[in-house]
Amino acid sequence: MSQNPSNEVRRQMLEEAKTIAVVGLSNKPDRTSYMVAQAMQNVGYRIIPVNPVIAGETVLGEKVVSSLAEIDQPVDIVNVFRKSEDILPVAEDALKMQQKPKVFWMQQGIANEEAANQVRAEGIEVVQDMCIKVDHALLRVGK
Repeated sequence: MSQNPSNEVRRQMLEEAKTIAVVGLSNKPDRTSYMVAQAMQNVGYRIIPVNPVIAGETVLGEKVVSSLAEIDQPVDIVNVFRKSEDILPVAEDALKMQQKPKVFWMQQGIANEEAANQVRAEGIEVVQDMCIKVDHALLRVGK
């Protein structure tokens, strides 16, 4: 697996980010995706839930969209909670966004080298197999 950006680069990405699209965000509070998104929201990030199964519902006070293509505002980080084998279509969707994200972040336990290479080739930073919430805490991000 390719190297993730350094701690310093990841800290900078998290400090500069304002909006995180969370692909695969569940509406169930006991799910990891919900807990992580809620934690990130609690420290000041805007969360955009992306989940076709619950599109139109409200999760964490935000309307759920069915795909990244529906997002019509800048997104700094696309944070993905999907199985590794389901990442490629998500990466392709991220590349089709009106404004490409700065970071494509695959949660802990998730990695897809083909998707990572495609996204990286478009100038987007890639993080694989790391929890954004844990990283935020460990790197002592300023927000």
